[in-house]
Amino acid sequence: MARKEIKAWTIKDSDEYYGISRWGGDFFGISESGEVTVKLSTPERKTEEVSLYEIAQKVVQGGLSFPVLLRFRDILRAKIHELNNAFLSAIKESGYRGTYRGVFPIKVNQQQQVIEDIVEIGRPFHYGLEAGSKAELFIALSHLRDKESLLVCNGYKDREFIDLALYGTKLGHKVVLVIERLSEIRTIIERSRALGILPFLGIRVKLSSTTPGKWSESSGDQSIFGLTSHQVVSAVKILKEEGMLDRLVLLHYHLGSQIPDIRHIRSAVKEAARYYAALYKEGATMGHLDIGGGLAVDYDGSQTNFHSSRNYTLKEYATDVVEEVMEILDPEGIPHPTLVSESGRFVVAYSSVLLFNVLDSSSLTVAPDRLSVPEECSPTLKELIDIYNSISVKNVQEAFHDIIYYRDLIRSQFIMGDIPLWERGLAELYFWNGIEKLVKVSKQLKYIPEEIEEAEASLAHIYYGNFSVFQSLPDAWAIDQLFPIVPIHRLNEQPEVPAIIADTTCDSDGKIDTFIDIYDTRPYLLLHPLKDEEYIIGIFLVGAYQETLGDLHNLFGDTHIVNVALDDDGEIVFVNEVEGDTVEDILSYVEYIPKAILHRLKRKVEQALKEKKIGLPEKKAIMEAFEEGMRGYTYFE
Repeated sequence: MARKEIKAWTIKDSDEYYGISRWGGDFFGISESGEVTVKLSTPERKTEEVSLYEIAQKVVQGGLSFPVLLRFRDILRAKIHELNNAFLSAIKESGYRGTYRGVFPIKVNQQQQVIEDIVEIGRPFHYGLEAGSKAELFIALSHLRDKESLLVCNGYKDREFIDLALYGTKLGHKVVLVIERLSEIRTIIERSRALGILPFLGIRVKLSSTTPGKWSESSGDQSIFGLTSHQVVSAVKILKEEGMLDRLVLLHYHLGSQIPDIRHIRSAVKEAARYYAALYKEGATMGHLDIGGGLAVDYDGSQTNFHSSRNYTLKEYATDVVEEVMEILDPEGIPHPTLVSESGRFVVAYSSVLLFNVLDSSSLTVAPDRLSVPEECSPTLKELIDIYNSISVKNVQEAFHDIIYYRDLIRSQFIMGDIPLWERGLAELYFWNGIEKLVKVSKQLKYIPEEIEEAEASLAHIYYGNFSVFQSLPDAWAIDQLFPIVPIHRLNEQPEVPAIIADTTCDSDGKIDTFIDIYDTRPYLLLHPLKDEEYIIGIFLVGAYQETLGDLHNLFGDTHIVNVALDDDGEIVFVNEVEGDTVEDILSYVEYIPKAILHRLKRKVEQALKEKKIGLPEKKAIMEAFEEGMRGYTYFE
């Protein structure tokens, strides 16, 4: 019989395994040399595919260390254009007689450079901002320059918030105060009259339409924001009595973030359009229908209604919104409103990539030739070794049960003091190597026992990454959000090591052990064996929420940020580099005074010198180390 030829691993295989072409959105790919690429443009809009590994090398050469967050303004521009053009095309093709005015929710990414870029890029589309706090309102008022752009104010509002918004209106901005609670109406009217500034008002409604999944509580009767139908009636009555109904110009709802199923989007738009029609017929000016956020990002590339995906295209989304509004309003003869959406996740998710290096790895198994065979040992260990050596396709399930039995017996004997530590250690190696052998042998079976399939995940190596899940990927920890994770080089080599990723925090939750797959999720990710060179992994689509939500677990701070672009010659340039937090910065955040800490340490060093525990050269070296460490990066350098 001819020997079966083993097919060499290719970059196509890597693309299939890691799914880059499925979730990459035409922005990310793989080069012939096996490196992840990103599409960037020169100032003359000539597109180039640039290696992320090359970018990473330039980051290090420039004096920064990992982890580092890469931002791509070109991708941000592409997503803003894509969103606005999709709605404008749907409006034109459907004969819709209104227009589209998107707003970016500042809460999705409040970083200054991001907001400045969004405002500049979105200006031709009159793309606006949404603010949910006084701080965000200050950002919006100071950055918006286009008076045709909307500034939508959501969230709870006190007198000061309302005054700031009204002054924004006085300055010529279209600032819409969205009523979230009935009590806000009286306060808005009172401040409007006190300042002599007429407000633009909106009402947020609680829809009965809901969406299942992580963000289901954003809508429905139990949602914490918005007015019930009865409260909407009361709001209209108050506005009529106060002669302010003509200032009601917008209806708003929010179904939830990351809505994967287009059916829920359609049903929500239909219900909201009914509310809009009813308010218009009551005499409200209206003119704007704000459908909120929810436009999903396909994190896993499956194009399904899985919570980390979406089963619709952007064109379908925009067309369905337009057509549902027309279907409700046209029979009533009601003018088509300006459509507003708050699609923050869609706009910024793709534009950021977190890169980190792998510091080390560990495994429960060793190479089979490193398993020692003792000359003398307990009968129990000898039995365990015999079981390991006898594993074959004929006795998979029996050997699996036996190897667990003898491993547990040896643990009990160790606790009772009947066997020495070296026997327990060797037994553990034979056990895990036995599990690994059983998994490999079971692949030859037509039906693999479920318990062995489940055991396979426990063999995953641990790759220790130089980053903090809590700081840079809080959604992965808090709500099990999935992000695409890919080594950015060596993709022309076959990844053979099943691994989970642990971060540098001292916390059992500081890990990633669920990864995207085309049909479901994986309990591990295949990575490459570590060599005597830096192994760099990228976490993609992290531009939405992750920077602002990050916390200071173990006092790991913000990472370095590098904005990447191309110059006229197509060369990589870094724009507006932002260095990450130093130890000194972080200590200040939690109310320590770094100089006071150094002063305390200095006194300890001087006391050690006085007690002759150290000499003068050591005193100088120790203090220099303390001072340099205080100025250093919070991550491993």
